[in-house]
Amino acid sequence: MSEFVLETQNLGISFGGLKAAQDVNLKIKKNQIYGLIGPNGAGKTTVFNMLTGVYKPTTGKIFLDGKKIDGLSQEKINHMGIARTFQNIRLFNNMSVIRNVMVGLHNLPEYKCTVWESFFRLPRHFMTEIKMRERAKELLRIFGLEDERNALACNLPYGKQRKLEIARALATNPKLLLLDEPAAGMNPHETEDLVKTIHFIRDNFDMTILLIEHDMKFVASLCDEITVLNFGTVLAEGDTRTALRNPEVIRAYIGG
Repeated sequence: MSEFVLETQNLGISFGGLKAAQDVNLKIKKNQIYGLIGPNGAGKTTVFNMLTGVYKPTTGKIFLDGKKIDGLSQEKINHMGIARTFQNIRLFNNMSVIRNVMVGLHNLPEYKCTVWESFFRLPRHFMTEIKMRERAKELLRIFGLEDERNALACNLPYGKQRKLEIARALATNPKLLLLDEPAAGMNPHETEDLVKTIHFIRDNFDMTILLIEHDMKFVASLCDEITVLNFGTVLAEGDTRTALRNPEVIRAYIGG
């Protein structure tokens, strides 16, 4: 077993000769909350897309618990233990809150039924459905969404939709949770509550978390370490408070 849950080596990708990311070397230990930050267009979501198989890297390697995963399909990478949320919320809007979470549970072996069991609605199908619903309720309870489990996802307020997306990602039982701007659009109270929730997830799910975020106060209150990108290259990395005080980082964010 590797010392690192996630490790990238000289990771990079080019689009038509344009280097969107290059020489990104991440080393994230078990149970860390790690931040990937930088100005708009820095390449943060591009890195997320490589880690999850949306893009195939042009250069470099990606290791999850010591196993090489670059070049694998999105489904395979998810099964191996990486789940993510998106900058633009992607829920099944016309499904209930609890059904959104149950979709994530379908990936797990303990909730699988054969085609015949499902088609003929045999007893195992019903028992599996009950177990899935109970597990989904447990996850919703963590996010204060249990009472709204039968509501349509599209009818939730924005902040609760964000939480539901995280709950659905957790349902896949990942080793590494990628959060793409989880606090975007939230008010200060919701953001403060989200900080507590992410700490709870790390501590109670034995989880490692990598997040993208523009709210520096949010990042400073959460992240053990960060990597700062600018124009696709690493500008600074290491201890969060030290890296945020780096003059090059300050210039990248505020200019001058």
